Amino acid sequence: MNGFDHVSLAADNYASHNAEVKECWQAYWDRKPYRVPISWGINPRLWLLDPALNTRGITFREYFSDVETMMRVQVWHQDYVRHSVVQDAEMGLPEAWNVYPDFQNCYEALWFGCELHFFEDNVPDTVPMLAGDKKNLLFDRGIPDPLGGVMATNIERREYLRQRRAEGFEHRGRPLAEPGLSMGGSDGIFTAACNLRGTTQACLDLYEDPDYARSLLDFITEATIVRLRAWRKLTGTELRTKGMGLADDAIALLSTEMYREFVLPCHRRMLSELTEGGPNSMHLCGDATRHFPLLRDELNIQSFDTGFPVDFAWLREALGPDVEIHGGPHVDLLQRGTPEEVAAETRRILESGVMRGGRFHLREGNNLAPRTPLANIEACYRAGREWGRY
Repeated sequence: MNGFDHVSLAADNYASHNAEVKECWQAYWDRKPYRVPISWGINPRLWLLDPALNTRGITFREYFSDVETMMRVQVWHQDYVRHSVVQDAEMGLPEAWNVYPDFQNCYEALWFGCELHFFEDNVPDTVPMLAGDKKNLLFDRGIPDPLGGVMATNIERREYLRQRRAEGFEHRGRPLAEPGLSMGGSDGIFTAACNLRGTTQACLDLYEDPDYARSLLDFITEATIVRLRAWRKLTGTELRTKGMGLADDAIALLSTEMYREFVLPCHRRMLSELTEGGPNSMHLCGDATRHFPLLRDELNIQSFDTGFPVDFAWLREALGPDVEIHGGPHVDLLQRGTPEEVAAETRRILESGVMRGGRFHLREGNNLAPRTPLANIEACYRAGREWGRY
């Protein structure tokens, strides 16, 4: 294939596209890539927050509140992506639609007990529960029930989705797949502290009250391990896996020295209690690349999903040829730029040296924004296919 326009991706093109995608990924996994694989971080907010797609005007409040609506939005969203958003992923109608309870990035703070707020034309968020004189509230309450609160809602909604599957729900002649159970990971220890205390106060705690900061981070770490063990037991997952994926976007706010002192011990403990040592992976938005060599050496992170801004030339040099890097053009450029600007930036990244070692996966930096023009997505994909060859 030499790339294709959105309008020319007819049904008879899907089979050849999917076969080439399978070949591309297999070559990448075999460490014999002939080009970089290209795919996007996408979730249902792409559909919900685009009035051209969400013509019903469904809000995030409705999506969160009603599991039937949640299920249908996920199916409609997948239908759109599989037929319109070109990438190195299977396109066309699936064998079955993947559905799951979805709490976006609110689930962890909700489980701890934060209050959920909804906003017009944006994703939901939570309100810090440990602000001001409530800083010790969680210590007094103790670790939440690992299968209670929003986790109980998570389980209930999976059972509802299973029932809809058993009832024979179909969309475009395709059934539901076995529903997944969300909340099997963590958005990060320091990120949770920022959600609970408020970002500014969580950072100030490190300077003004370091003993409290350590106590809170230790509490969050222990609570997270308890929750993940309960989730693994519930889903039949090994209690100690070979490796796992981490995230902690808020460490982009810290110097490497502060990260090493306050947060690294928490990450190390999580991996020690939940894995056999790796290799592990990590998602980090923001300018966190200064931490990457330390994370590689201390936590055996061998795959980094980057945000922005990222100096790919420096990062490849710092990490060496064997560490996997995911990343690409800034989401704002993809949303607001021209196809020519997107193609030029994609080429610049691919020619930076980041492809050395065959361990680069091209995607957006980070999470495709609603209302991103398909022409810009296709421009990045075409440029990746042309300039991402080995």
